[in-house]
Amino acid sequence: MELLTVDSLLNVISELLSDETSFAVSNETEYIYYHSSKRIDLKIKPGDPVKEGTITYKALTSKQKVSEFITRDVLGVPYHGIAVPYYHEGKMKGCITAIFPALADAKSVVTVKLNDGWVPIPFSDVIYIEARDRKTYVFGKETIGTHRYTLNEFEYFLPKDFFVRCHRSFIVNVHYIKEIYPDTHSTFILVMKNNTKVPVSQSYSSYFRKLLLF
Repeated sequence: MELLTVDSLLNVISELLSDETSFAVSNETEYIYYHSSKRIDLKIKPGDPVKEGTITYKALTSKQKVSEFITRDVLGVPYHGIAVPYYHEGKMKGCITAIFPALADAKSVVTVKLNDGWVPIPFSDVIYIEARDRKTYVFGKETIGTHRYTLNEFEYFLPKDFFVRCHRSFIVNVHYIKEIYPDTHSTFILVMKNNTKVPVSQSYSSYFRKLLLF
């Protein structure tokens, strides 16, 4: 089978991302690829140096995954980002960065697709959010609908004092957790107030315990 070129592979990856997400690849000092989204454009060009203070710079200098908000003081545009270094033969060679728009803090509802229309659900009425079968489902007290955002995108604008990522496929509203039970291999099972059981995976269990103080 003919191998994909690096450029063609990156173009395919950019097609998989939502219209909200920009995508950048750098080596250790400069950007080598950039794809802008419809919602946010940092005006990066291949050959531009990685600027101090950017999410890419932080991942390269820390040599680990970084996920945080970057103010407009750095590149003139506020954004949320996830940056992950990549390695070859044990040596760090660069970084891959996903860039999301900074959504207004004033948002208080999530509007889900339901049948042929849309229904706004207040954040306080969202019980949990699940990624399943390439769709994102929002489970509210009275409504269940789908949304175009991924869980990574949801993490950035959901109120941090309500919502916790507990699994690669779940974000839960902590106000709707009824009980927590231990499960195998240092994981947990959450019983929500609607009696749905939601897993806490091992990779999130320590973070989850720190946030809920147990």
